[in-house]
This record gives sequence, C-alpha cells and structure tokens, in this order.
Amino acid sequence: MKLITNRVYGAEDILPADVYKWQFVEDVMRGEAMSYGFKEIRTPVFEHTELFNRSVGDTTDIVQKEMYTFDTKGGDSISLKPEGTAGAARAMLEHGIYNDGYPIKVYYLTACYRYEKKNFGRQREFHQFGMEIYGAASPFADAEVMCAANSVFQRLDVKNISLEINSIGCPECRPKYTAALREYFTSHEEELCDTCRSRLQRNPMRILDCKSPVCSEIAKNAPKVLDYLCDDCNKHFDEVKSCLDAAGIAYKVNPTIVRGLDYYTRTVFEFVAPEIGTVCGGGRYDGLIEELGGQHTPSLGFGMGIERLLLLLKTQNIEIPAPPSCDLYVIGLGDKAKLRALRLVQEVRNASLIAECDIVGRTLKAQMKYANKIKSRFLIVIGDSELEKGSATLKDMETGKEIPISIGDGFFDEFISAYVSVDHDEEDIPLNF
Repeated sequence: MKLITNRVYGAEDILPADVYKWQFVEDVMRGEAMSYGFKEIRTPVFEHTELFNRSVGDTTDIVQKEMYTFDTKGGDSISLKPEGTAGAARAMLEHGIYNDGYPIKVYYLTACYRYEKKNFGRQREFHQFGMEIYGAASPFADAEVMCAANSVFQRLDVKNISLEINSIGCPECRPKYTAALREYFTSHEEELCDTCRSRLQRNPMRILDCKSPVCSEIAKNAPKVLDYLCDDCNKHFDEVKSCLDAAGIAYKVNPTIVRGLDYYTRTVFEFVAPEIGTVCGGGRYDGLIEELGGQHTPSLGFGMGIERLLLLLKTQNIEIPAPPSCDLYVIGLGDKAKLRALRLVQEVRNASLIAECDIVGRTLKAQMKYANKIKSRFLIVIGDSELEKGSATLKDMETGKEIPISIGDGFFDEFISAYVSVDHDEEDIPLNF
C-alpha cells in the first residue's frame, strides 16, 4: 500500500532504535548545565518575526534566506525559531526574570528551523543545546561558558576537538573596523555575490560569513578585527585568555571567526572537529537585551548542534551505553495466570524496573522468543500448577540458573533479592525500592 505522505524534506524521524543515544547525550548536557548552576528554560517554537529581525539581524543569511516565516490568520508575521538565544532573551525580559538578581543562568534543549540545503550533519529541522548567562560582564563569565561546553565534550570522550576564539570588538571600536572592511570589499564589489553587494553599505562584516566560494576567497585578505580593537576590548580579550589558561582549557586565536548572528560583541568562539567542522559556537551579546527593549545587560552564551554532535560521536566510534533491557518477563498460561502475570509485572514496574507480559496473544513458544528478543534478564512462567502452589520458577536468562519464587505476597521481596544477587549493586537499586 502506498503511503499517503512521507516526512518533509530536511526533517528526520528519531526512531526507537536510536532515541536512547539522544537521551544519553541530552542527560549529559543537562547534568553539566546543572553542575554549573544553570536552570532549564523552555520557550515556544515560534516567535514574532520582529524578534529575529532585531536580534539575529536582518542582514544575516538566517533572516534573509533561511527563516520559515508566515502570516497568521490574524495578520501577524510569525517565524519558526532559527536559534535559541533570541527566545530565551525575550522570555527573560517579558517575565522579569532579571528581578531574581544577576547572573541569570539558563539552558535549553530545543528544535530550530532553517530553510537551507540539507547536507552532511545539517537538517532543516535541527536540535540545539544552549547555555545563556545574563548580567555578567566579567571575562570569567566568558571562560565559564566555554568551560561548560568543553565539559560536555569531555564527558562524552570526544577527541581532537579544538576551541577557537576571537574578539569582534564593541560599538566603540567596531565602526573603524567596519569602515576598513567597506573600503576593502568596495575594491572587489564587482566580484561579490548579489547578497554581499547588498551588505556592503549596511553591514560589511556579514560578507566575512558568506558561504560563496568567491566571497570566501576574497574575505581571506580582508582586514583583521583584532587590529582595530579598542583598549577595553583588548584588555577584556587578554583577560578571557588568562581565565582559559587558569582553567586549563586549550585554545587558539582565530581572527576570522565572526559568527553568523548580528548580536555578537567582543568574545566569539567555536569548538571545531576536523571530521565535521563547527559543533558548537557562541560568544558575547552585550547589546542584545537593550536591542529588545530592556536595560543594558551584558550577556553571553553558546549553541551546540545535537545532530552534529551525535554525528561526531559516530564518526569517532564513541559508543553510547545501550539502554536498559527488560528486567522481568512473566508468561501467563490461561486466563487466571495472565491476570496474575499482570499483577506481578505491575509490582516490578512500581519499583522503576522494566517488566513485561504478553498483550498480543502470543503462544508460549512465541513468548519465549519475544523474551529473548527483548533481552529480558529474568523469566517466570505461570500455569495452573504454579497458581495452585503459590510459587513458580524464576529463571536467570543469562546464566540459566533457576530460583524458586513466591507469586503471592512474598513475590516482590524475593524478586529483589534475586535481582541484587546477580550483577546489581545495592546503590544501583532505584530509590523507591
């Protein structure tokens, strides 16, 4: 039978056979964020388009070419979020989270959307892990977010990933650099793509981020931003490097990093892997909150692509622990035995262990095969004689050992005793035992 429709181009299904990998990586991300004192924030998948025009920048590729934008029935322009920072900043302002006192430290795991060509490690729907700090001007904050990102990579045992950093200045020194860029690119104006020619007067720094091979080649000889930093920006960048040195985080200065979003100021950084390129990027956006209508609030953070990180783990042959398998499968032969099987598995499930019994009407032989398929550690078969005796045999499917076990009031305690006696330490037992 022909399917009515397939998934939309650029979006992927995450199937049960693979979702445990996502869950493991997300758990690592949550754990590291919490260890740095960050709290989760969840924002809508769509926002008013103006938010992204003002924050991301209307001269960026994201706004000009990649956003999914549509009008609602009420006539409002709405866009699917292309990145996570703008929504988090909007929520911080709208709900007055700043009244809790600075610094505000939040993290998110969210889906994002960009209309771009699907290629290696990039989808039109993708997922992002981000960490944001609001109200911290200190270079120690810059180092903290980079340390946090690095901690995720360390926990996952990622190899050969390098931190590259740069400073793109502030509103005081940026105009001189912008003027130098405009002068340089004007001499190559006829060679630039149409998009970059339109950027030449409004925001020539965006030309540095163009994906066109011709524009990229021209940009290689463009003036370097580090030559135009003011004293304050130079001092801040030097202090960031000192903090990273103190934290033992290796890095290299890459003066070509500008990032693809207009809200960045001063520190920008990327974590780059030779196999797939940039996996994580971020920096400072001290003017973002003010641009959105709030008070001047020094802010910074990063976004990490989860699809790209998972691809990197696969490329480096880093194994993700397999999900837990079934702890107990109970076979009931006959109507009364099936009801008893259901009762026993519920007792085990109430203790946060995994237990199953038949729900599709399989034969005994088929249930035995199914128990093996789901790698159940223990098996119990209940028939009329077991019901009459009030006991059955608990079989360890890994060793073949058989243990008499009550299927009445003493079942749970006896099962837990057997569960602990195999290869489980007492500290591994769920708390509600």
